[in-house]
Amino acid sequence: MAENNNNMPVAEPTEAQMSEILKVRRDKLANLVADGKNPFVITKFDFTDYSADIKADFEKYEGKTVKIAGRMMSRRIMGKASFAGVQDTKGKIQLYVKRDDIGQDEYAAFKKFDIGDIVGVEGFVFKTQTGEISIHAHSIVMLSKSLLPLPEKFHGLKDNDLRYRQRYVDLIMNPDVKNNFIIRSKFIKFMRKYLDDMDYIEVETPVLNTIAGGASARPFITHHNTLNLDMYMRIATELPLKRLIVGGMDRVYEIGRIFRNEGMDPKHNPEFTSIELYQAYADFHDMMDIAEGIISGAAKEILGTYEVEWLGEKIDLTPGWRRLTMVDAVKEYVGIDFGAITDDAEAVAAAEKIGVELAETADKTWGNALYACFDQRVEEKLIQPTFITMYPVEVSPLTKASPEDPRLTERFELFVCHSELANAYSELNDPYVQRERFEKQLELRDRGDDEAEMLDEDFLTSLEYGMPPTGGMGIGVDRVVMLLTNSDTIREVILFPTMKPLD
Repeated sequence: MAENNNNMPVAEPTEAQMSEILKVRRDKLANLVADGKNPFVITKFDFTDYSADIKADFEKYEGKTVKIAGRMMSRRIMGKASFAGVQDTKGKIQLYVKRDDIGQDEYAAFKKFDIGDIVGVEGFVFKTQTGEISIHAHSIVMLSKSLLPLPEKFHGLKDNDLRYRQRYVDLIMNPDVKNNFIIRSKFIKFMRKYLDDMDYIEVETPVLNTIAGGASARPFITHHNTLNLDMYMRIATELPLKRLIVGGMDRVYEIGRIFRNEGMDPKHNPEFTSIELYQAYADFHDMMDIAEGIISGAAKEILGTYEVEWLGEKIDLTPGWRRLTMVDAVKEYVGIDFGAITDDAEAVAAAEKIGVELAETADKTWGNALYACFDQRVEEKLIQPTFITMYPVEVSPLTKASPEDPRLTERFELFVCHSELANAYSELNDPYVQRERFEKQLELRDRGDDEAEMLDEDFLTSLEYGMPPTGGMGIGVDRVVMLLTNSDTIREVILFPTMKPLD
């Protein structure tokens, strides 16, 4: 069975038909090789222009000879002349291919090209009688043979599971998908410039560690053969970066992959990208200003507006975001005033009265009750950008306690559309208190909490040399890109998300 290369809608081929299509394409390649025209021996094609640039400035290009390269996505054979659509990295443009212009042999060869083949074209720019900007080809050469047919264009590639598994086909068939990753790249560039302009230094820290620290998360475990040593893929970059603060690098950041051996859902992928930054002689209020500046500034520069839509909600990123303590948030959204409660038992009872349950491994304390109420009753209600501040010490083992209330810490999380985008602290720099916090985390691990912190003796040693007052923050790059691209799943903003293997 021959493929339909004339832009007419056809049904997806059966298994037998697909086998015949594959045979036809491979036979065409064999004939090209036999004729000394093997496309795979071509090493280079010097194109001069992109489709989008030609179409955006026709007056500049009209009548000018150009060379473009891209994938043939459509074709209409009309005897001695044909039209074809070529897609390059910036868009699509129409070709007009005439036998009398490229030669009889070349035209006969062109008629045997398939949808999906990579071609190089030279010709002059003109408009057809219907007003479509096109290239009148002088020559056309196959640069690479497509041995597998693309999905039928009128149905496209719609199956999300297949889209994520075969992102290369997704990008071919759904060019708009590329825009998500262009925005992602622009956001990372914006972050870098923002921090570089503040005299931050970008650094790199180990991915493999003997201790998994800096976050409450289950790590991936691997093995180093030469050292015969189990190692952990990093779950955060926090502890190495704070060692650099101790060493006198007062402003540092790292953008990189983080690995957590946890579940997958629309907001979580086992490997994801974060930026962590640390600034000496600063606190969590400074980090709030930076988070707001980066995210709102990126929206304005990349999208041209502070108004975005995400998960069905209209979000206003105009600077001046709300800042709300966790106690006040629970009071406002749940109706329990933990500020008026001092007794652990009373706090736990208040939480249980509204159906909030504390984690099995958690102590029955005021702080854990407060956090459970927030986590289970408030977070889902936060739509517009909101900094939730002053977290309980029980859930913030690396954070400096509040001078006004030792039950709380100088920490915030940023929520937009009930999703956490950033987490920041006034960093704990007292080595004695830090040891106590680590030891408390070890108790939780002994009770079965495999996400509790490990004790890092070298980090404690670094604190004993003295770490200045420091503000630190982590921002989830993938989630911010979800916000900027109105994506409802993290898989839309990670080029190659983790997928369950096919049987």
